[in-house]
Amino acid sequence: MPFKQPTGGYDLSPDNRTHNTLQRALRSLGERGFALITARWTALQQTTLSPSRLGDLVRAALVLVHFEHHRIN
Repeated sequence: MPFKQPTGGYDLSPDNRTHNTLQRALRSLGERGFALITARWTALQQTTLSPSRLGDLVRAALVLVHFEHHRIN
């Protein structure tokens, strides 16, 4: 969880600000990847597969996204 801004107009300590920045950067990567997959393969939004089968489908979709963005040679 991120650290909240203290009340009374005080600033967060540098350690807490760094923690929030790192957490925000990691979270944005995950959210961007999930958005790419769900936006391009609408089947993932309405699937009723079991979780183990859904994982295989998501992995295949991720390979296709990497191929499309030239991250796979």
